[in-house]
Amino acid sequence: MVEIHPTAVVHPEAKLGVEVKIGPYAIIEKEVSIGDGSQIGPHAVIASGATLGKNCRVFKGAVIATEPQDLKFSNEKTFVEIGDNTTIREFATVNRATSHSYYTRVGSNCLLMAYSHVAHDCQIGNFCTIANSVNMAGHVIIGDYVGIGGLTAIHQFVHIGDYSFIGGGLRVSQDVPPYILAAGEPIRFAGLNAVGLRRRGFTREQLNLLKQAYHIVYRENLKLKEAIQKIEQTLEQTAEIQKIVEFLKQSERGIIRPER
Repeated sequence: MVEIHPTAVVHPEAKLGVEVKIGPYAIIEKEVSIGDGSQIGPHAVIASGATLGKNCRVFKGAVIATEPQDLKFSNEKTFVEIGDNTTIREFATVNRATSHSYYTRVGSNCLLMAYSHVAHDCQIGNFCTIANSVNMAGHVIIGDYVGIGGLTAIHQFVHIGDYSFIGGGLRVSQDVPPYILAAGEPIRFAGLNAVGLRRRGFTREQLNLLKQAYHIVYRENLKLKEAIQKIEQTLEQTAEIQKIVEFLKQSERGIIRPER
């Protein structure tokens, strides 16, 4: 029940699920696994070390699991994992990891738009939308339900929190906390991602509590450690507030600046 175009090159040891479709001139290398119902478009390359989940769609010219662009890489065996129902559009690229983490991961139900680049050792959560020509350096970590506007560049080791939204054409060199909008040049905190949060079912009470937390972080002129302490001492410790506190405590690059 697999449909392979006569011009495609598929290694005999590649593992293809049922109802997989491989388009013209696509290349599927050894040690590749493609889940049931997935479609690989023309001229796409799925290189050794790639695992794609079920019902993925890989469009023309996309390249997955080629070697990392890292001068320290010495041909160690590393991998790319793509979750179920993820779409990778034209000429997007996803590189294998280095020995730092061995896996580059893109979660389920994600959309990587045309010409986007996921570098080595990046970890992208579920339900993320990465717009056209977003380019991330190595070791970037992105949470769930994140949106990133087109032409944005993300510095290596940056962390981007759940449910955040980053505008287009920006340079992200510091961590972006969860639940917020990031915009402006240089990039800055621009309030809650209220529209996105309401679409995901967040209540008015949850939004108000998140606003209070970020008022402490960005409006009270406190050092980050002081802001964390105040949030822990004065606000109800819901799951969302705990996520903010954990993110802030773990930030190594520092968080983006407040609005002017």
